[in-house]
Amino acid sequence: MKNRTVAKIESEDEQRRLAVLIDADNAQPSVIEGLLAEVAKFGVASVKRIYGDWTSTSHTQWKKSLLKHSIHPVQQFAYTKGKNATDSTLIIDAMDLLYTRRFDGFCLVSSDSDFTRLAQRLREEGLTVFGFGERKTPDSFVAACDKFVYVEVLRADSVANEPGSEPVKSSSRRRRSKAAPPPASDAEVGTAAEAEPAISNPQALPVDLITQAIEEASDDAGWAPLGRVGSYLTKIRPDFDPRLYGHKKLSELFRKHPKFFEFEERSSPGVTSKAIYVRAVDSAVPARVSN
Repeated sequence: MKNRTVAKIESEDEQRRLAVLIDADNAQPSVIEGLLAEVAKFGVASVKRIYGDWTSTSHTQWKKSLLKHSIHPVQQFAYTKGKNATDSTLIIDAMDLLYTRRFDGFCLVSSDSDFTRLAQRLREEGLTVFGFGERKTPDSFVAACDKFVYVEVLRADSVANEPGSEPVKSSSRRRRSKAAPPPASDAEVGTAAEAEPAISNPQALPVDLITQAIEEASDDAGWAPLGRVGSYLTKIRPDFDPRLYGHKKLSELFRKHPKFFEFEERSSPGVTSKAIYVRAVDSAVPARVSN
């Protein structure tokens, strides 16, 4: 029992320590539950701060969420009407936290391209940057992050998890802007689990991109470990996310498209869990296919 406790503590200590910085002027309180759940996949949110002018009535909904989720509000008055004064405060705080050398990564929650250089600077220091924003987020900010998650899929997940909610055709998920795709590494890929589509009106499946990822990670027979495929997709497309194509897991995406991909589970001696391997089908010629 003692050894298990020690192992558990060591496992927790090895988790990434993350600083979550939220731009209240460019983020919606409706996504906070799903957002923090997503952050928990990547590590421990050691710092949670949100920046805005809390004397303004525009942040009333945010105020209701701060205490519940233990998010520290940082006050920044608007010096000039119509100008966003929170950006510089968030950036200064981020640099102060960076130089404490206590963090492994940052979660920047905003759809504002003004944080592009901040994301680049944090990565130059060897830290992992996770971006969260709406699909209107400029490509420059998306590309500057190691991984970028569109908050629309987080809203979809929240609706799907509510008791009594319909899995796909929920009215709160009808309005989905159509745009680009988010990523998956070993931690994010997950294993095969039957799941309903996480978002309505899924995008066309980028078969060519996924096939390229498989080829880069495959052996001589063309089989590639699912985790390595997900990692490669993340590197070349920080905003790649299977949820944008109607699947909660990358493994589920491969399972549901046997016309283009082969899926195989392999057992190893002495290992209870099965390793997942994928391979592109030779006939997978079309560049894109509708889900």
